[in-house]
Amino acid sequence: MATRKPGRARTGEPTGVRALERGLRLLEELGSGEALSLSELARRTELTPSTTYRLLETLRRRHFVDWDEHSGLWRIGLRAYQIGQAFCHPNSLSSLALEAMQRLVARVNETVNLAVLDGAEAVYIQQVESRQMLRMFTQLGARVPLHCTGVGKVLLAWRSEEEVRQLLGPEPLAAFTPHTLTRVDAVLQELERVRRLGYAIDREEREIGVRCLAAPVRDATGRVVAALSLSAPAVRLPERRLAELAPVVLETTRELSLRLGWQPETEPLPVDQSSPT
Repeated sequence: MATRKPGRARTGEPTGVRALERGLRLLEELGSGEALSLSELARRTELTPSTTYRLLETLRRRHFVDWDEHSGLWRIGLRAYQIGQAFCHPNSLSSLALEAMQRLVARVNETVNLAVLDGAEAVYIQQVESRQMLRMFTQLGARVPLHCTGVGKVLLAWRSEEEVRQLLGPEPLAAFTPHTLTRVDAVLQELERVRRLGYAIDREEREIGVRCLAAPVRDATGRVVAALSLSAPAVRLPERRLAELAPVVLETTRELSLRLGWQPETEPLPVDQSSPT
């Protein structure tokens, strides 16, 4: 009686290859941006729940997928996003945005940042500094809260109220300055204002003496995939200048969104009920 070689499936295909293929199928299902339960992922990929869980846990440890302990749902992770963007390098999101960010800094002479959502925080993935003697600096990869930053508000504003509440967590929210909003209902009201204006403002909510203006970057589906912000010492960003700079920042984010395939006529409803990427 013939025996199977160790590590090979009945089809002659290496077991490792089958596991890789199954893992990729899970990533493909989550790649649509929809957050899914373990049972739904198992059903869609025709895998057993136990196999699905083992594969997801491996992917989670490598940050290719994320698991929300509150909802029990799985979604695509930041590492998968980074790998996907590398496919079209140098046209990845951060690289694609760099030229437009440089033009914006040349125009307004203030520091500009690009951030994406990762878990319940915003992560900075690109920065162009101003030429001012006194200027803002943020380490790439730095993580910041969502409720008290311009980029965070933008990344929250077009998500459902239920998801916003999950991302913000229990009250009171962390207070960094006397201006920080520490109640979820207050943040939700602020997000309504962000959607109405099309941009967010951090009025010294994260750090005294620093103000930021941020606007959304959308992908081909219309979802907000990043936030671009302009930051400066508060003395250089009075209310009057914020109002003057808002159209300039929005012009830049519109350009980036169009390059990502966004079609203005297909912009989603004010609150995007779909799950985040």
